[in-house]
Amino acid sequence: MIGHSKIKLIKPQSIFFDLDNTLYDYSKPHSIAEQSVKDKLISKLSITSDEFDRTLLDAKKDVKFNLKNTASSHSRLLYFHRLLELLNLNSQVILALDLEITYWRNFLSSAKLFEGVKDFLDELRVNDIPTVLITDLTADIQFKKIIHFGLESYFDYVVTSEETGLDKPDKINFIKASNKVGVSNNIWMIGDNTEKDIMGAKRSINAITFQRINKKSDLNAKDLPDFSFTSFLQLKDYIKTIIK
Repeated sequence: MIGHSKIKLIKPQSIFFDLDNTLYDYSKPHSIAEQSVKDKLISKLSITSDEFDRTLLDAKKDVKFNLKNTASSHSRLLYFHRLLELLNLNSQVILALDLEITYWRNFLSSAKLFEGVKDFLDELRVNDIPTVLITDLTADIQFKKIIHFGLESYFDYVVTSEETGLDKPDKINFIKASNKVGVSNNIWMIGDNTEKDIMGAKRSINAITFQRINKKSDLNAKDLPDFSFTSFLQLKDYIKTIIK
């Protein structure tokens, strides 16, 4: 555990969590899932791997440009629907749905929680520390992830950006979580993204922030986390010293 501030920690009133890339590694299952879609589409159509990559990138750009900072801007169904349109196939709704199902089936089958996540959450539950999951993307997909990981009984509340209308770091996500749990101070936020999780939580609810360090972590950003960590087992041992 690395501290970047002089904050003296006491038992938190509540702990908020990000999901993707915080509780599990997102990059590997995403890569596997996207490859499965590519393989299926190449087998059905006379396109090359490079053509698929370029067109999917353009499709994502179109969707994100139109939908901006919203849950729907991450929709694989919309990505694949637009991909097929850009390939001059018009609205192939059955194929678009099939590609989305293929993506998420392969994603979930290869996604695994980081070591120590459930141990840490168990420690919080034993010590009556309420928890809230704050996550971007649509509720349907994020709820499926929660169930896949067996986390449905670990969080008191879940806030998705589909519910709030805007992705993090918009303050509405953190304020909604705070209102749901009925706590307004001494809140911890645990996430991986410097802008979305750390900056968002600090500026909206003055949270004490913990950043899980990964290859893309930016610890030179303006809004540094108060603490950083690499392992949930490490975090579990740390919190035990605070709540004795």
